[in-house]
Order: sequence, then C-alpha cells, then structure tokens
Amino acid sequence: MTDTTVSLAADDREGALNQALLYPLRFEPIYQYRLWGGRHLANLLTTPLPSGPIGEAWILSDRDDHQSQVAEGPLKGQTIGQLLKQFPEQMLGTLAHKFQRFPLLLKFLDVHEMLSVQVHPTKANKNLLPAGETAKTEAWVVLEAGPESRIYAGLKPETTEADLRRALKNGTVVDQLAEFTPKPGDGIFLRAGTVHALGGDILVFEIQQNSDVTFRLYDWDHLDPKTGKLRSLQVDQAIACIDFAEGPVARVAPVVEATTPVKREELFHGEHFWLWRLRGQSPFTVGVAGVPHLLVCIGGGGQVEHGGATYSVAKGDVFLLPAIIGACTFRPRSAVNLLEIALPD
Repeated sequence: MTDTTVSLAADDREGALNQALLYPLRFEPIYQYRLWGGRHLANLLTTPLPSGPIGEAWILSDRDDHQSQVAEGPLKGQTIGQLLKQFPEQMLGTLAHKFQRFPLLLKFLDVHEMLSVQVHPTKANKNLLPAGETAKTEAWVVLEAGPESRIYAGLKPETTEADLRRALKNGTVVDQLAEFTPKPGDGIFLRAGTVHALGGDILVFEIQQNSDVTFRLYDWDHLDPKTGKLRSLQVDQAIACIDFAEGPVARVAPVVEATTPVKREELFHGEHFWLWRLRGQSPFTVGVAGVPHLLVCIGGGGQVEHGGATYSVAKGDVFLLPAIIGACTFRPRSAVNLLEIALPD
C-alpha cells in the first residue's frame, strides 16, 4: 500500500467521523428584554420566557456576548462558535474560507409598542462601525399582525436631510416616513441605510447580517421603566447612514419557483442571504451538499430525516444543516410553513 493510499484512507475515515459527529442542529433561543416587547413569544417558542417585556428571541447568534447553544444530541451545549472553530469546512463547506463567524443573526421580534425609528450603517459608513462589526442589511417576514400594526420603511419621496431635521425638531418625524398596514406573510427587505420602524402588536421573523449596530433617530418618547429615563438617540450618526434617494420600501413580491411537492417561493435573494418559504404537507428536500442551510419553522411541524435518524421540528424551531450532511428529507406532520435560508457563495 502506498503512502498516498494510506493518506486517502485516513482522510476518508476523518470525513466519515466528522459526518457522524455533525447532524441537523437545533439551537436554544436567547431571550432579550426590550421595553417595547410583549409576551407573544410564549405562543411561538416552547422555552419559557423570563419575566418582563420580551421583545426579541435570538434563535441563531454567533456573537461573543450571545452564543447560541445546541439544544439536543451528542453536541448539546456546544456553541455555534465552538463548532465553527472545530469543524469549519464541515459546517460551512465551500464558504469556510470566507467567514470567521456565522455571518447571519436570526431573530423573532414581538413588538407590542413601537420600535424606535432607526437606521443601520452601510459599508460606506466605516467610521461609524465599531471594530469587528459590519454593515447591517436585514429583512422581515410578518408572522402575526393586527389592526393597529404598522410598518415604517423608507422615507416619503423627495424627503431631504433638511426636511428630516426640521421634522425631528417639530416632533413630526412620522409625517416623513413611508408606512403601511402589514398582514401575515408579508416580506420586507431593508437595505442598510433604510429608515425603519414597526410596532402595534406585530410578530415578525428577522434575518440580518451578523451586526448589532443601530442608530436611533426617534424613540416615540418612550421611558425605559428600568431607568425612568428616555433612551439616548444618535441623530447625527443615523442621518449620516440614510440613503435619501431610496424612497418608500414596499412589500416584496414572492417568486413562485415550484408548486409540487410543496409550494416554494423565493422571498429574498440578495448579497447577504437567500430565503425561500415552503408550504405544504408532502415530503420535500431541504439543504444541498457543500454549503450550510438553515430551516426556521413558522407554522406546523414535522421531522428532518438524515442518516437513518429523525429530528423533530416544531413551530418556532431553527435548525442548521451543516454543509457536510448535504440534502435531507423534510416530512411534515400536517401542513407546514417553513423558511429555508442559504448563504450566497
């Protein structure tokens, strides 16, 4: 036997071992107190909520201060950061050379009061980005909304910086914002530099670049009950980030890619993430070989099948399918509403 043959055999054994170690990974949610939050996440997720208004559940986070942990299986308790360090190629496949941490942050938002009117920085705002942070493009999929729910996305046509500063001084910022009444199923894509807010009892799924930089333009005069004070604003930084040429942001128009075995719609296809919505009750394929995919169950449930094992998926669950495990079968228990997410190469 040649040295090359021995080396190849060792590589095969290592690959088989790594594939055996990795499996469809479900992560525990990380709850976040927010003064504008509510209690609706208790109806979406099985992990009990802490007391107080809970505005966010971070369902996949590779940040130093908030590390998602595997919820079950042999890797239970391991963080996503630890797994990426231990198995970079197996987790990220052909994208392993591109990312030092997982590039997306996934959340559920329960916005009972109004979220602050805010802006996230663009790549052009390098002077406003703390070390290690990136620009922040994000998107929402509306899960629940009521008659008082509102989404503000973009500025009204021809709004200038002078108009906005005047409105801030006069307390009429809302008059400069484009708005609409959302309904369940709506998708909204928010490029970095877009002024936005939402609230009035609305529940959304949020996908974003893995950044936590937000500049508040206006905060509805909210008092933080923990401090009894108004929260700070970052008006100059926010205005420096705004794309005044963008105008109003409308709902995305879903692109139907298939109707069997389930309806598959593309909602977002951008530089930082691709997202599809799959709805139906027949078995279908999720994931592809060589790159990671994410599954977020927003209605119904079922199970993912891989390597002769099954992994139960319930409403509110997020699963990461490591690149090495390739395509899997998703078998709904009844009608399922599932989001599938990929990283562009």
